[in-house]
Amino acid sequence: MIPSFIALLILAQARAEWPTFRGPTGDGVAPAGVEPPLEWSESRNVAWKAAIPGRGRSSPVILGDRVFVTFARETNVQRRKIGPDEMQTADHVSLGAAGVDRQTGRILWERTLSEVDKPDPVHYLNSWATPTPAVVPGRLFCDFGGWGTWCLDPESGKTLWEKKIPLDHQVGPGSSLALHGKLVILVRDGRDAQYVLALDQETGEQTWKADRPPVQANHPNAKKSFSTALEIERGGKRQLIAVGPHWVASYDPEDGRELWRLRHGDGYSIGSVPVYGGDLLYVGTGCSRPNMLAMKVDGSGEQPASGLAWRSAKSIPMMSSPLYYGGGVYWNSDDGTATCVDPATGAVRWQTRLGEGTLASPLGAAGRVYFFGKEGKTTVVKPGESLEKLAENKLDGTVIATPAAAGKSLFLRTDTHLYRLENR
Repeated sequence: MIPSFIALLILAQARAEWPTFRGPTGDGVAPAGVEPPLEWSESRNVAWKAAIPGRGRSSPVILGDRVFVTFARETNVQRRKIGPDEMQTADHVSLGAAGVDRQTGRILWERTLSEVDKPDPVHYLNSWATPTPAVVPGRLFCDFGGWGTWCLDPESGKTLWEKKIPLDHQVGPGSSLALHGKLVILVRDGRDAQYVLALDQETGEQTWKADRPPVQANHPNAKKSFSTALEIERGGKRQLIAVGPHWVASYDPEDGRELWRLRHGDGYSIGSVPVYGGDLLYVGTGCSRPNMLAMKVDGSGEQPASGLAWRSAKSIPMMSSPLYYGGGVYWNSDDGTATCVDPATGAVRWQTRLGEGTLASPLGAAGRVYFFGKEGKTTVVKPGESLEKLAENKLDGTVIATPAAAGKSLFLRTDTHLYRLENR
């Protein structure tokens, strides 16, 4: 009884070192002092490798001595073409979450949150457990899009509240959760409705809801998107940025009031999350002709496209997010081209082929940029105006989830395992 109480107290007071998708600032930059290893393999610098339940392409999040993942146990998964898309179907999925001991990789608890018969199909690059959870002391938020959102006790996995808000994702959910103060932020860009929603962390009740700018599309499939909100500060004021089909918009995180919007084009199905640095916001525009654009964020109302700092259409990702780090902007295209550009002008400094497709987003940590290949190869480079490769590392399995970094470790998830990589 006493040890359990002490563990609960420690976890409640712990700091969330990697609380959301792409870390504490939501942009893939690890805090100062975080030093993941430079090199690893299946037999080198692996602190532990743990089989995790089911399958999922959500990223791990970290609070104190715990690492958390969501998953889906699937029955009779089949790949088939449905309309224009390569999809996966299943007879049944069990949606759940697990708490993992950070030091040993042992699963401390595992909870099934929902049993779903004949779930809607998902894209073959997606999964039924793709949105990354979010964690704060005393609360773990797990989202499965239209199948539901749960708040769990991080110590035990006990459900504290749950909420179901149906949405037609068409190819499965993909937007991850963001945090602001005592709010959890959900971006919901479906075929049937598009809005941003803030829920009270304690109760799950709606605090505010902001409808998205109107989308004029010939087909409902072109109204969907899968990005995640990014909170930034400009001129002493907080903004919540959410890119969606056709538009990128900024909201007041306290009440959801729209601050400005910009029509980025006709892009949709956007998995990329913007990043902010050097007074510019860097935004990927998704299908079907992805661009990367840079813009100021200090306007109000509708912003003219003529005011963009720059726009690029060369080797731009549809799924992964850019990285502003070490005086450069970096990204990796879906087909595996890594690019570094000048942040102010968009001029290409260098490009290189990584040797395999890349769907995870790059990470900046310890003066290095990490690019994660879909087939388990990670390329590490030194930030700079010329390409300098520092290491190439290989693990088994499929890597689509973006890794997390904390302390001296990198937490990397494949479709079947979670690794803690650390210099040994």
